[in-house]
Amino acid sequence: MSDLDSMERQVIRRSNAWLELDFDVLCRNVTAMKAVLTPSTEIILVVKANAYGHGLTAVATKAFGCGVRWFLVARMDEAVALRAELPDATILLLGSVWARDIPLILARRIIPVIVCEDQANDLAASAREAGVTVPCHFKIDTGMGRFGLPWEQAPGILARLKLEGGFDIQGICMHFSSAGKAGDDFAGIQAERFQKVVAGCREHGLEGLFRHVANSAAFVGHPEWDGDGVRVGILAYGYGGSRIDSRVHTLPFLQWKTRVLQVRKVPADFPVGYLSTYVTPEPTWLATIDVGYSDGLSRLMSNKGYVLIGGRRAKVVGRVTMNFTTVDIGTEGGVRVGDEVVLIGTQGGESLWADELARWCQTIPYEILTSIRSEPRADPV
Repeated sequence: MSDLDSMERQVIRRSNAWLELDFDVLCRNVTAMKAVLTPSTEIILVVKANAYGHGLTAVATKAFGCGVRWFLVARMDEAVALRAELPDATILLLGSVWARDIPLILARRIIPVIVCEDQANDLAASAREAGVTVPCHFKIDTGMGRFGLPWEQAPGILARLKLEGGFDIQGICMHFSSAGKAGDDFAGIQAERFQKVVAGCREHGLEGLFRHVANSAAFVGHPEWDGDGVRVGILAYGYGGSRIDSRVHTLPFLQWKTRVLQVRKVPADFPVGYLSTYVTPEPTWLATIDVGYSDGLSRLMSNKGYVLIGGRRAKVVGRVTMNFTTVDIGTEGGVRVGDEVVLIGTQGGESLWADELARWCQTIPYEILTSIRSEPRADPV
């Protein structure tokens, strides 16, 4: 198998469960997103949290090969690992940079996104003392309330920082709090506030700043907010573009699988698991599968989630435990020890994806995906 072939489909294995990643699907997702953007708008692929559980360097390397040149991470170790793999990529680092990191960010050509005035003052003073200039972007708080310079004060703060030196201010950005919600007026208010910041920056002589405001939710429905770059995360991983009127549709490329450890036929009124939270209503077959909450399968799946075995849905019965989970495979059985179990993905004509697991667990696909635990060893299929 060639190096190229081994990159097309990768398996990240543990002793009990594994992820299958179809990078051809990732490439098609990237192509679909690029097709609706103007050539001057960059895709900024969000690869923080181990690329949403998909594998940081593997995803970024493949995406770079598909034409993505900008990446965003949340931690310094992510940025350093990414630079080692992609010497020509533009890497934005959100939030966790301070004065002690200046030599590393300059050496690795990492662009920090500055998130508050105290951080900015600390970094700029240290840069001036060292006689260096730090390329950076600035986060503007237009209503998210988490990170950023207050939008009303941002132009003045940026003008002062430019005058004092230490920074090469290359871009500004913001984050929508709810851009995917139908009829959301606040997203529009945030966008207007950002435009006022852009205008204020121009008045202070800050021209040509790289502007990026759209996350996945905003990108799907608001082309007017594309700016110079769009920060796509969950959409690139195949979720968030399911609305009929969505500007672009993408597909998941991660499947999560395990194996059957035991199969047994049980009678009616058979108690299952800790505290006997499930009792079989009739004679049936049960399978114990090799995955539990220590692997990232949420306990909230207990007695309401499903897996795929033999191309059919099998309900999780009893409590999801640390290492093992029990499922009801039906009155006909037909399952053997060692059979493949799909936790996320497709089997036969059935499919289960992270958004469906999220509904069962009353959470979001982001949490489902980033909770999956896998070891870094990778083998070609």
